[in-house]
Amino acid sequence: MTSRPPRWVGATGLVIGLGLASAPALFQMYDRAPAGGDMMVEFEPYMTQQKVDTFNGYMDAIGAAVTEIADLRQQMADTGTLTAEQFDTQYSIAMQLADQWSAIDEDMGDLLARMDRNLGNYDAVNSLPSFDLFPFFFVIPGGLMAMAGLWLLLPKRGHQRGATWALLVLGVGMVLAPVAFQMFTRAPKGAEMIDDFRPMMTVDRVRNVQGYFVTLGAGESQLRATVMPAFEAAGGDAADYPAIAEFSAVWPTMLTDFNPMIATMRDNIDNFEAVDAMPSFDLFPWFFLVPGLIVAGTAGWALRTGRGDEAPDPTTPGGTPS
Repeated sequence: MTSRPPRWVGATGLVIGLGLASAPALFQMYDRAPAGGDMMVEFEPYMTQQKVDTFNGYMDAIGAAVTEIADLRQQMADTGTLTAEQFDTQYSIAMQLADQWSAIDEDMGDLLARMDRNLGNYDAVNSLPSFDLFPFFFVIPGGLMAMAGLWLLLPKRGHQRGATWALLVLGVGMVLAPVAFQMFTRAPKGAEMIDDFRPMMTVDRVRNVQGYFVTLGAGESQLRATVMPAFEAAGGDAADYPAIAEFSAVWPTMLTDFNPMIATMRDNIDNFEAVDAMPSFDLFPWFFLVPGLIVAGTAGWALRTGRGDEAPDPTTPGGTPS
């Protein structure tokens, strides 16, 4: 004759279910997870190899132009058009660009390198279910587990076997979810991306980048409107400095491409901080696997040993009166 499952089987389902159901509130997932989803959507246009290569090409074009500024300064000094000191004073804005370029290039290069090496990580995270759904992957199975566990704890209730089977199915579902969504490979890549983006997703870093483009724009403007016309008026040939001409030619396109990305960084600092405040991505598969194994294991044991069958009804023939 079989008996109802031990109380600890129901208690396990109840406790773990309540833990799962309360986890999103505890970690503020209802606000933070959708913020992460918004960030992923807004960064999508920029997290492609083509876009990163385009940005790096722009940086190379500016670097070549800066090199030519030094050459132009030397040529104008050699021909007696201006002394080097006069060039520095008269064209101080262009020289500010030249002087600051090394730091700008290093910082922007680091930003683009972080984007480049995280393209695969971004794609992996983007292949996971929508961030908006994350809280409900815990709340729904957790709530059902808690109800099944509570049912097993209530005295003189029927359908004990059905409740035990429900715990088994829910536990197995929790175990299979990270496998089905490839979380064991994708989630750690998300953690790696968050760690790598942390230095660039700050107010100070974004302000610095915005300041770089003020310097770049002012320098380009003086080169185009003042320096090169003065050089040509003194008998120079602008064709000798093709990189400066290229810089001026592509500058409007650079702004069109860079400005929205920088605005996206600025607008998503809060979203990034929200995601960064959640538990590390590489832990998420285990948040499914461990409770799922425990619940499925206890329910499976109860069913295998016959402890998940209905307790005999003492009012029916063959029952034992209490």
